[in-house]
Amino acid sequence: MTSINSSAVTPKTVELAPKYNIPLVLIGIAIALLFIQPWLSLPLALFGLFLLIQTVTIRLQFTPTALDVYRSNKLLRHFPYSEWQNWEIFWYPVPILFYFKEVNSIHFLPIIFDAKTLKICLEEHYPLVK
Repeated sequence: MTSINSSAVTPKTVELAPKYNIPLVLIGIAIALLFIQPWLSLPLALFGLFLLIQTVTIRLQFTPTALDVYRSNKLLRHFPYSEWQNWEIFWYPVPILFYFKEVNSIHFLPIIFDAKTLKICLEEHYPLVK
């Protein structure tokens, strides 16, 4: 009689780790601009602070069937791969924006999570045909 390892049968879910690069760079630029252009510095600092809060609270999870977006352990959105048409990570040497298109909508997300794991998960769950 053979036994089956339950972890080998159970599909895995991958949660992307947060990355604070973009919010911290924006806040740093805003601080530098404070002495040159204070009025330009304020909106940039506020946007950087907004992204910093999002980085702390938002989590993306790749499940076997969908991309799930969580805020503080509460499911916000569920994006089944079956409805996806395309995806792209813009400016991959220094990734700043993740785009994906579903049948009825388009989504843009700033890269506030690990871009390498994001790309691996995307290629695994929805490989692009070129």
